[in-house]
Amino acid sequence: MMDYEIFKDVVTEKFLSYMPESYQNMEVRVDPVEKINRKLDGLGFYMDGTRVMPSPNIYISDMYKEYLGTGDLQETMQNAAEAMDRAFKQAALPMLDKSTARDNIIFQLVNTMQNEDMLQRIPHREFQDLSIIYRWVVSVDERGISSSVINNNLARELGMGEEQLFKAAAENTRRMLPPTVKSMNEVMREMFLSDGMPPGVADLMTGEMEPEQTMWIISNECRISGAVSMLYEDKLHTLAEKVGRDLYILPSSVHEVIAVSVDMGDPEELAQIVAEINMDQVELGERLSNQVYHYDKGLRKITLTTNTPNKRLDGVVAGQGHVYETKQSR
Repeated sequence: MMDYEIFKDVVTEKFLSYMPESYQNMEVRVDPVEKINRKLDGLGFYMDGTRVMPSPNIYISDMYKEYLGTGDLQETMQNAAEAMDRAFKQAALPMLDKSTARDNIIFQLVNTMQNEDMLQRIPHREFQDLSIIYRWVVSVDERGISSSVINNNLARELGMGEEQLFKAAAENTRRMLPPTVKSMNEVMREMFLSDGMPPGVADLMTGEMEPEQTMWIISNECRISGAVSMLYEDKLHTLAEKVGRDLYILPSSVHEVIAVSVDMGDPEELAQIVAEINMDQVELGERLSNQVYHYDKGLRKITLTTNTPNKRLDGVVAGQGHVYETKQSR
């Protein structure tokens, strides 16, 4: 079996031979593609030194994973070539309508340290050890949400500064992706019912617990990029009043966070659990933070309550002495 670097060279050299005739006058290059929490090697198609646009990406890491699983290089290349051809045919995205774009801007939370290179090129604001970034929603359908990160160039094209993006996203995100707060038992009951379990049996399996002893899932109706719902302080305050305590907020993933009463554990121990789950069970692209946050229901404010050294999300441990400057979301 080839190692990854040799595989990448072979793919770059041979990929065009698996593509239809209409692509044979093009050139294939490996382009670094910035994604949330990571950089990937993507195949880019060029004509006379200029990248063909719109140009979809096929990620070599995905091809390599398939190759390791099957051991069949030819099948891997053929499958990727067919996927690339389909993607090119479907890549004609709708033109940006500036008059409606402002109504389709939402925000997302990402880890600041893990995405520091990407953040240099996109409008954002800091929130504890996280950053709020902005996405333009292209479409919403049964398959999910299609969106694109708003970079500095697109923001200028829209004529919107970061403050304008934030205000638009704060309204649009609540409207398009309504925040939800559900007990773990509620979420489990919904899962049981979706799997066909009779309601009576599901009720028996998910008995009620006292609010202060319950884990609460904060997300949105789509369960996509739902961690951003923690920015809606009114939802946290209502939950804290129901629990009757301040809250610790555990970043489960970019899709959801978990809130518990401060009586349910030591924050440092909780942060260790979060970090272990991140490393063992959450895909790198979906990790949010290894820290724990504290919501003070009296002050109605979120603060970072831990400062563990494993701030990066890819297993690289940062220096013990590094402490972030954080800014509260406005």
